[in-house]
Amino acid sequence: MKSEILRRVAIAAYEAEINIAAHSKGGKITADIFPELIHIKLQDNGPGLEDIEQCMQPGFSTANELVREMGFGAGLGLPNIKKNTDVMHIESEYGKTTFLEIIIYFE
Repeated sequence: MKSEILRRVAIAAYEAEINIAAHSKGGKITADIFPELIHIKLQDNGPGLEDIEQCMQPGFSTANELVREMGFGAGLGLPNIKKNTDVMHIESEYGKTTFLEIIIYFE
């Protein structure tokens, strides 16, 4: 795997995992690796997103004070995921859960 592809996978997976850890009460991450791509699915047990479009704006954050004190909550997680993936699909039910699906092609 090319180092550029590995970097993109690491950034996208890290940002998504931090969102689960910072904003929810847990969740599930699965990764399927194929010869041509990696397909990562994440679902949390969190508060959901009220406005996905707004959450995609760089600098917008729903992080609470504790999360910010830990150095997170800059509002760059979802934009960084989008920037480093080839496909990003997000669904959310406000007050319940968020589902994120990302695909990164190896070529």
